[in-house]
Amino acid sequence: MPRLVVATGNSGKLKELQAYLDDLGWELALKPPELEIEETGQTFLENARLKATQVALATGEWAIADDSGLAIDALNGAPGLYSARYGVTDADRINRVLTELANQPDRRAQFVCALVVVRPDGTVAAEAEGICPGEITTAPRGEQGFGYDPIFLMPELGLTYAEMSAAQKHELSHRGRAIALLRPQLATL
Repeated sequence: MPRLVVATGNSGKLKELQAYLDDLGWELALKPPELEIEETGQTFLENARLKATQVALATGEWAIADDSGLAIDALNGAPGLYSARYGVTDADRINRVLTELANQPDRRAQFVCALVVVRPDGTVAAEAEGICPGEITTAPRGEQGFGYDPIFLMPELGLTYAEMSAAQKHELSHRGRAIALLRPQLATL
């Protein structure tokens, strides 16, 4: 079974990717903790490429990286690449977004997830980008998930990510959409 090093130190992200890719025969492992990766790209895809390439070259193994975030139309795409750094805690980030949108009628937003797989020699083998359009609610709703999930609404379902079952989010989220595009490419490697 080939190994795929996940360019993260987050065991939760490792478990999530394993659930998506379990049937493809890859053994997933976390990147070495001492390997620090600077995200200097200008897009989610560029950051995912940077992370996967650095991990592949440092470990000599296949690597996968994701970069994702929330882009809000009325905030000119913010928090965007800085989604994880838009506050100290999830609650801080949510409160900041809700405050910035307080009197804003345009609440359109999208979650974006870029995934990149890189060979041990540092060349890109596969990449995909999943986009999930939605809206920002006026208050948090739901108890599931993490991050911006309680304020990201999928209007066609009338549910925030935090109100969805794990199976619904798995299928419909930006990460689920990116994985669906990446799986056929991974199956041929």
